[in-house]
Amino acid sequence: MPALEVLRLTKRFGDFAAVDGVTFQVEEGEIFGFLGPNGAGKTTTLRMIYGVLTPTAGDVLIKGKSVREDPEGAKAHLGVMPEDAGIYPRLTTEENLVYFGKLRGIPEGELRERTPQLLDRLGLTEKRYVLADKLSKGMKRKLAFARAILHEPDILLLDEPTSGVDVMSAREIRSMISDYASGGRTVVISTHNMWEVQQLCTRVGIINRGRLIYVGSVEELERLTGEKEFEEVFVRLIKGEVAE
Repeated sequence: MPALEVLRLTKRFGDFAAVDGVTFQVEEGEIFGFLGPNGAGKTTTLRMIYGVLTPTAGDVLIKGKSVREDPEGAKAHLGVMPEDAGIYPRLTTEENLVYFGKLRGIPEGELRERTPQLLDRLGLTEKRYVLADKLSKGMKRKLAFARAILHEPDILLLDEPTSGVDVMSAREIRSMISDYASGGRTVVISTHNMWEVQQLCTRVGIINRGRLIYVGSVEELERLTGEKEFEEVFVRLIKGEVAE
């Protein structure tokens, strides 16, 4: 059974189809890149997957559970890092993690152990008592990532995880993503960093104007285009210069 199944997912706003019949699946232990230009429907799709937006049509199965029919059961398997950090500005860095951990039902002992470990690995220990509202954009992104993985979910949904993050921290986040998948968990990552995609992802889904135009391996796309730089591969596909 796939970790994640997106089935004919559609979202309309009036007559406009922001997402139009998108279907793909992601296997356990896979790092799947979900890509597209600005306004293509990436974030709308992710928001439907994690239950913030209700689909006009279609469904999402998370570990076999329907987001429409069993939203709590489905979302229990998810860790989410949204496009906007989504952290509580009037809580400190540490308080954000502790509060979220308690909401997720993490036992007190585990939470006390896991929180400082994440803060240390992501270079946030010195900011543990700083209000989140006072953090830089990069620090907020790191805190949002820490919150997403705190409860060790089966599936991570990451929307631009390294956007605005310094080079060393971005490298650490990528390392943590790789480690996470190597442990048998699943990661879906949306990013504009094509080098990051090439380094992390085994398969990608590419959306343009609300429709999925490619699902498959990075290697197959490189073969189809004859290009080795994934940024050039991506641009050619969006422009319609690639015939499968």
